[in-house]
Amino acid sequence: MKGLFCRTNGGELKFVIQEATLPEVLGSHEVRVQVKACGLSPLDLKFLQDVGMQRDLIPVGREVAGVVREVGSKVSFFQPDDEVVGILPLDSTCSGLCDVIDVDEQYLVEKPNKLSHVNAAGALQDGLRAYSALHSHAHMAAGHTLLVMDGASSFGLMCIQLACYHGVKVLTTSYSEQQHTFLEQLRPSVARVIPVYKNPSDLLPVVLEETGGLGVDIVVDSGVLLQEKEEPEELMLLPHKHDIISVLAVGGHWVTAHQDLQLDPPDCRLIFLKSACVSFLNPEAWLVAAAQQGRYLHILKDIMDKMSSGVLRPQPEAAASLQEATVAMESVQLQHMKKTVVQL
Repeated sequence: MKGLFCRTNGGELKFVIQEATLPEVLGSHEVRVQVKACGLSPLDLKFLQDVGMQRDLIPVGREVAGVVREVGSKVSFFQPDDEVVGILPLDSTCSGLCDVIDVDEQYLVEKPNKLSHVNAAGALQDGLRAYSALHSHAHMAAGHTLLVMDGASSFGLMCIQLACYHGVKVLTTSYSEQQHTFLEQLRPSVARVIPVYKNPSDLLPVVLEETGGLGVDIVVDSGVLLQEKEEPEELMLLPHKHDIISVLAVGGHWVTAHQDLQLDPPDCRLIFLKSACVSFLNPEAWLVAAAQQGRYLHILKDIMDKMSSGVLRPQPEAAASLQEATVAMESVQLQHMKKTVVQL
């Protein structure tokens, strides 16, 4: 069988389709799954290096949905023919684009019958990020006010839907006219869509207007600008860190996806005066903290349940074929496509 792997040569990435084999003997707690769909997300090579898991050949595609074909002798959660979904661990040697993979039962949850494999695999990572940001970090509650940056992205849309379900007032930003039109269709669930593509400086006055000058309780970003100096055109629409701190309410919570965030003393002083806090969003932490395994599986199951009931409705993904996987992954890695799903 064939799988997708990433080869690193002197810092240069190359995605290749290679043959892969499974061990003859299935582990006692392992499940053999026939993969039906696999979600592709960008590889974070620096993170893999930091946790000591970087290799010359890295399996690609970890968000999988499929059908159980065989179970180990001590497996208690699943039976053959069960439909499952999960995220492969960081140290997995299997590519999620292999026809059949072996994975420990502790990384899988049942997939609802009426949910397609493509939708389940495509929304799993973004759903986990949304739960981590809003529940684990920001402790979202009814009556809070939330600002979601780039609400039309797959992650932003998950945050909006999850927050609305819990009675949170949602503000969001749009980065293009097309995104703005799409987000306006979500009203009145979304209280205000801020078109920062027209004028990025509108963010602060509009948020203060919507909140009576108090600011928002939670901000979730998808990247920030650290300097006022000229930036590449594709980054110019990102909010500046000072603007995000300025829109926070007293006791507010900023959840950032920016790995290299640097806060200067004036920034820290403003956060201190507001008694606010900053959290770094890294959903991979769930997979390196064994003590949180039960909570992690509960989150995955709740994502599937809410998708099945229609509470979470991710944007439909046009599934690619295995032959298109290499080109699709290159586009994902370069951020030309933020999300794609391969159907096997």
